Amino acid sequence: MGNILIVDDSLVSARKLKAILEESGHTIVGEAKNGVEGLAKYKELSPDLVTMDITMPEMNGIECLKKIRELSPRAKVVMITALGSADKMSARFYRADLNGRK
Repeated sequence: MGNILIVDDSLVSARKLKAILEESGHTIVGEAKNGVEGLAKYKELSPDLVTMDITMPEMNGIECLKKIRELSPRAKVVMITALGSADKMSARFYRADLNGRK
């Protein structure tokens, strides 16, 4: 299975996600509590997949995703959030120009 980096400022969420992923046969190679740490861990560990919260201190998940994509355009990142509705999330991704449309 895959080597995964978890980036989430919520200890409870990160622990639950880690348990689910490990139970499914994946290896958690690292954890970070904000985008700054997440970017550093990504560079250090080169994971197969990153799970990333959107709302975090220091550097949010969308900014971290942009920086990861600058390093590795084909990086696999799953964005996870308790932000709210899908419409709000779509609007944020559209403004961040991460959905491939202009």
